[in-house]
Amino acid sequence: MRVLFAGTPAVAVPSLDALVEAGFNVVAVLTRPDAPLGRKRVLTPSPVAARAAELGLPVIRAAKVDAEATAAIAAAEPDVAAIVAYGGLVPPAALAVPRHGWINLHFSLLPAWRGAAPVQRAVMAGDDVTGAVTFQLEEGLDTGPVFGTLTETVGPEDTAGGLLERLSRSGAVLLAQTLSAVESGRAVAVPQSGDITLAPKLTLEDGHLNWSHPALAVGRQARGATPEPGAWTMLAGQRVKLEPVRLRPDVTGLAPGAVELRGKSVLVGTASHAVELTRIQPAGKKMMAAADWARGIASLEGVVFE
Repeated sequence: MRVLFAGTPAVAVPSLDALVEAGFNVVAVLTRPDAPLGRKRVLTPSPVAARAAELGLPVIRAAKVDAEATAAIAAAEPDVAAIVAYGGLVPPAALAVPRHGWINLHFSLLPAWRGAAPVQRAVMAGDDVTGAVTFQLEEGLDTGPVFGTLTETVGPEDTAGGLLERLSRSGAVLLAQTLSAVESGRAVAVPQSGDITLAPKLTLEDGHLNWSHPALAVGRQARGATPEPGAWTMLAGQRVKLEPVRLRPDVTGLAPGAVELRGKSVLVGTASHAVELTRIQPAGKKMMAAADWARGIASLEGVVFE
């Protein structure tokens, strides 16, 4: 089959590699335009664009799938399109181009967590199990029938980033298997069933830890917001970035947000028991061990995170 691959971030790269390694004829790669990165705002290709260049594949750069992008897709004459985290909607005109349509690799067990941030929302919600599916892309938001499914256990210390990295690798295998089934005529798509939950893209505020919540919820929020948009709190009117915290059920009695140093542990109170900070980045400084940050302060007495 002639395959168009659509994707943008690093989590889509394993899928592109898997399709090439499986012997599919990837005729073009659709990705979002180069974006300014770093302090110097240097225009940088997306991870998928960079990998496509290494593989010698033609690249279509488009911020959205408009008439121009649709024409470029049609010119590639794909039999099927595989899409993984492209970052934009595919309109009906483009959906109709490949004879086998568009097959989406989505990192949740649909219909749970339809939307842009399924892994982050699953971690924040405390799901014990998540996974990935391949499904037929439709006009609706992640509503199409499902071809294949895999499951993945969510560990107690999993961050969204770590879990997504694992799913990107196992999901790449699932995507290649699905396209093989489509090519051979063996693929069967089953309508989604079950409870629907939505996973909108995370905002900066989603990383703002709420110390008035129980410790378990604080820990899930921090892990779900890592690495993006990042967990953070306010201290003396300034935003302070945090890496995921450890639960400390052995420490109680600290008021929500109150910070205390016990031995080498920097503890913060919640609505239940305390949590222990791992690393912290004060405003204008680099990320550092929480104990080093605490030693640099004259006293933690009266220090409260908000």
